[in-house]
Amino acid sequence: MEYGLLGLIVLIADIYAIYQVLTSASSTGAKILWTLLILILPVLGFVIWLLAGPRGGRAMRV
Repeated sequence: MEYGLLGLIVLIADIYAIYQVLTSASSTGAKILWTLLILILPVLGFVIWLLAGPRGGRAMRV
C-alpha cells in the first residue's frame, strides 16, 4: 500500500510539472525537452524541473 501511495504522489507531481511546462511561455523545443525529461525520469525529472525549470531559475536569483 505504501508504494501505491508514493506512486500516486509521483504521478500527481509529474502531471503538475508537465502542465506547468506546457502552459509556460518557453519555446516549443524547451517544452518538448522538459516534458520528455519528466516522462523518462519521473522522480529525477521532476526534481530537476523544480530546481532549474522556467520559474525555478528566477526564484533562485532572489
